[in-house]
Amino acid sequence: MNISIAIDGPCGAGKSTVALAVAERLGGHYLDTGAMYRAVGLYMLSLGIEPSDAEKVPEALKDCLVDVTYDEENRQHTLLNGRDVSGEIRTPEVSMAASAVGTVKAVRVTLVARQRELAGRMFLVCDGRDIGTCVIPDALLKIYLTASPEERARRRLAQLNDPSATFEKVLEDVNKRDYNDMHRAESPLTQAEDAVVVDTTHMDFDQVVETVTKLYEQRRKR
Repeated sequence: MNISIAIDGPCGAGKSTVALAVAERLGGHYLDTGAMYRAVGLYMLSLGIEPSDAEKVPEALKDCLVDVTYDEENRQHTLLNGRDVSGEIRTPEVSMAASAVGTVKAVRVTLVARQRELAGRMFLVCDGRDIGTCVIPDALLKIYLTASPEERARRRLAQLNDPSATFEKVLEDVNKRDYNDMHRAESPLTQAEDAVVVDTTHMDFDQVVETVTKLYEQRRKR
């Protein structure tokens, strides 16, 4: 069985921050899978290819190698054909391109295979919508991290630097995102049958990290 940890759940549940903290606590690597899609998006932009082009993108993908390495401080570096593009992929344009290439099935198939390969040779903590059900279904521990829509909306509102934002509007967006994630055609958000549900509605950040860490240590002892 793969020793990695898969953390899935709805938007605003704190998956990325929890995954990063758990990886640091346990001595593993946090895998930012989104960065890999950004690298593909950057590559398509560099070739002048529309990132959502279902015909040209798969063809160009044959010469697009995305890899991940970690430095001595355990920070992820995303490589595109051997070149570190960790800084270049953080622009709004590349972010949009990443979303677009993510709709092309060939991109998803390629990157999921790459992510499985990475998980096969190192201890990873990954988060997303289908990590435990699709990307690394053989993970030692699968977590479904969630919280009530109201709590997730409160957290998101607190993070927004927008005085015009209202709780009602943010809650509406959260509910809409949940519906879209759960009903999308390709790899919808679902709870893996063997996932442990961790409801963070009434937990603080440290309690969540401690809970996931203990669950992993218990699995390792089995």
